[in-house]
Amino acid sequence: MPGQLEEVSVSSKRATFGMGCFWAGDSLFGACPGVIRTSVGYAGGTKDNPAYRSLGDHTEVIHMEYDPEVISYSQLLDLFWNNHEYGLTTNIKRQYMSLILYHDEEQRLAAEKSRDHQQRERNEKFVTEISPFNKFYPAEDYHQKYRLQDHPWLLENIGVKSSEHLRSSALAAKLNGYLAGAVSLEEYEREAPALGLSDKAIQYVRKYVIERQGNGLYC
Repeated sequence: MPGQLEEVSVSSKRATFGMGCFWAGDSLFGACPGVIRTSVGYAGGTKDNPAYRSLGDHTEVIHMEYDPEVISYSQLLDLFWNNHEYGLTTNIKRQYMSLILYHDEEQRLAAEKSRDHQQRERNEKFVTEISPFNKFYPAEDYHQKYRLQDHPWLLENIGVKSSEHLRSSALAAKLNGYLAGAVSLEEYEREAPALGLSDKAIQYVRKYVIERQGNGLYC
């Protein structure tokens, strides 16, 4: 039955990154083993109740819940450094800036250590801001699981009937990544049996994995 991923109950942690347009990051992390749920939104600024057309000093971010027994924060950071839309060395407007919002001292130390290592490896100076997490404002409904929303048949098939369910669904996070080509066919076929999808839905998603794998994430 669709939705068995929603029953996941683990001792999870949270991570929050800004790395350009948040649609691509949502797909990237959503398909990542160990990432349980994702949501896109705005954070890092001081304006109350920001919106897409009124961001103030906030940044587009991917806010995720992950299982540290499956994926470490350091592994999430590796994905962060290697998947920036606008690169790591060019100052751009705050909406799309490179940003790590740490949730505790352990994350702060890991982020700084990882940044320093990456800068040495690349012989570059990054513009990435590392700051404490304060508050996350979910983006408008049409931004959530943006690639998955292009497939209303699949949304109906997995039983997503509200915007809140779409934003919090572990299964929707995975499918949003698969449909964007964030995994290889081999990875998808290894993970598909655990999704609880119908055979028709499995084959439907498989078609898009084949078409889009390796094309690079996009906004």
